[in-house]
Amino acid sequence: MSEVLDDVIARARLVPLSEAVEVNPKIDRSSLHDDLDVSFVPMAAVEALSGGIDVSTVRKYAEVKKGYTHFRDGDILFAKVTPCMENGKMAIARKLVNGIGFGSTEFHVLRPRAGVDARYVYYFVSSQTFRKDASGHMTGAVGLRRVPSAYLEEQLIPLPHIDEQRRIVAELEKQFSRLDEAVANLQRVKANLKRYKASVLKDAVEGRLVPTEAELARREGRTFETGEQLLQRIIEARRKDWQGRGKYKAPVSCDSAELNEVPKGWAWASIDQLAAPDPNSITDGPFGSNLKSEHYQESGPRVIRLQNIKDGEFSDAYAHITHEHFEHLRKHQIFAGDLVIASLGESPPRTCIIPPSVGPAIVKADCIRFKPHSAVSVEYLNAALNCQPTRKRVKDVLHGIGRPRLSLGEIRAIGLPIPPEAEQSRIVAEVDRRISLIRGVESEVDTNLKRAQALRQSVLSKVFCGDKA
Repeated sequence: MSEVLDDVIARARLVPLSEAVEVNPKIDRSSLHDDLDVSFVPMAAVEALSGGIDVSTVRKYAEVKKGYTHFRDGDILFAKVTPCMENGKMAIARKLVNGIGFGSTEFHVLRPRAGVDARYVYYFVSSQTFRKDASGHMTGAVGLRRVPSAYLEEQLIPLPHIDEQRRIVAELEKQFSRLDEAVANLQRVKANLKRYKASVLKDAVEGRLVPTEAELARREGRTFETGEQLLQRIIEARRKDWQGRGKYKAPVSCDSAELNEVPKGWAWASIDQLAAPDPNSITDGPFGSNLKSEHYQESGPRVIRLQNIKDGEFSDAYAHITHEHFEHLRKHQIFAGDLVIASLGESPPRTCIIPPSVGPAIVKADCIRFKPHSAVSVEYLNAALNCQPTRKRVKDVLHGIGRPRLSLGEIRAIGLPIPPEAEQSRIVAEVDRRISLIRGVESEVDTNLKRAQALRQSVLSKVFCGDKA
């Protein structure tokens, strides 16, 4: 920044943020009607640190007028909940349908007052310095901490005249233009890698990634156990193991009429049919008062939450409960090698495999623990559940606005294409090989993105805090 603009900031009067913006303004419903189209913005629609926002999702006002946060064009969305706030999920709402938006209740809304440029305020609150201080003033239980609105209202912001605000914004955006172009190129690489990964998983579950067991058996002149025979073996083992437990409960089957043809030697099977004989092989987490915010603490047995479940990969987001409460909820325990399925949120039924490092843990509500039969590769099931063909089929049974949901019964009935056991192993090995290459490139891209963000934050720190480093 030029010394002139540095001096502008230095001379600017310091005012509470509430003098620059209205925090969480009340909604005027007088002009709104139930059939009005509005933009819907879940938390996932706001990009961390970039200021990007996806406003393409449209809802009727009747669908969102209760239980969501209201905002309008020009408002600043500020993620108040951890870890979204720390990650910098903030944006200026623009090009909303009819100028109106509704979204996650985890947003604070900052509405610039007269004589205040929204971009100036956005750059101020998105700075690492501001977010770090806000993080230290969060309230609430571990894993559910939020920035109070009172904190935002009271924080001081240097506020020069509107013309000088615009000069500062123009200079910032001039400096960020090349940086943003580089970041955009890196994001395109990530998007291409994501598409390639999706194609790998699709080929894997459609029998195009490796030679099928049927092809190899034909070449080698031998027989093999088909996917259908494998499925029958699993079901018979379940029936046998059921003895002494009362009336046999047959597993839920998938609706084969709605499923595509599978490669020779494969079969369709439901999640329920592929489960281990253990009656608790498919179970969800505790609901209601059994696991509340006051039960969390800094250490102890883990709680596996939606935050831990990425697209096929486990994410180490930590939450803990006491050993005593863990014993109380032991029936919800999850073990290394189990699959955990997200029944709520973006792109269900996204899954991951629990790694050995997790230790004693339970699943939270909306996280489904699935222990598959030993004759089925958990790695293959992880790939099959996270691939686009599965998600496309499941989409038809999703319900809920903003945060799609699957019931436990709907998860049990999800159909998956099952290859012979030996073929599963070959598919998993090839998927692992290709995904490993993808991760290597992603790691390089992420390193460069972090460098770009560090440079961006350095500029903002210099502007608003006078840091000359």
